[in-house]
Amino acid sequence: MSKQTFVALLASLSLLSFTACESGTSTKQADSTATADSMNDSAKSKPTKTVLFFGDSLTAGYGLDDPATDSYPSIIQQKINSEKLPYTVINAGNSGETSAGGRTRIDWVLKQKIDVFVLELGANDGLRGMPVSETTRNLQFIIDKVKAKYPEAKLVMAGMQVPPSMGADYANRFKAVFTKLADKNKMTLIPFLLEDVGGIAKLNQDDGIHPNPDGAKIVADNVWNVLKNVL
Repeated sequence: MSKQTFVALLASLSLLSFTACESGTSTKQADSTATADSMNDSAKSKPTKTVLFFGDSLTAGYGLDDPATDSYPSIIQQKINSEKLPYTVINAGNSGETSAGGRTRIDWVLKQKIDVFVLELGANDGLRGMPVSETTRNLQFIIDKVKAKYPEAKLVMAGMQVPPSMGADYANRFKAVFTKLADKNKMTLIPFLLEDVGGIAKLNQDDGIHPNPDGAKIVADNVWNVLKNVL
């Protein structure tokens, strides 16, 4: 199941031609100074911290017409903006990503400063019936990498579940992985990312797996109910 980024603010200042009139020149200089001051104020008010969502197609917004606005991380950014919180969201979702794939990709992602790290991986492992022990090792590896590079970062774990068709024993052991890792690493836990969305046809795309725009809004609420306290 995986993409998006944050927006950097650029501004350019054009100076008007001087007129022969001295008063006109003074006015233009005053306008230029006011514009520069405004730019400086804007720069000071720009978000200074980063929330990075590291996940699969659920995070990337697979199948949505406009993931840049409809994916749940994008909706989280909208909620952050409405609350005037100093954070920028980075969507590092990659469709089809497994925990093993995330393990190979994490070093590249950590090249950018991270203040809050939201880990949403494992769903593809479960759908493929990968051993729970392997998923656990891969997720722990990713967590260790983040903690080593940014020890002050706040960590959030998105819980996931698999359909009953995978067998009750496997489904229970898979579900427990996320709670155990969150407890072990003192991570804030989102109990189930797809709560009130998974398995509900009207909230999912035709594949029955990926949320549609309405479903993505509910997923964003599931995340926000936990993340807002972290921020």
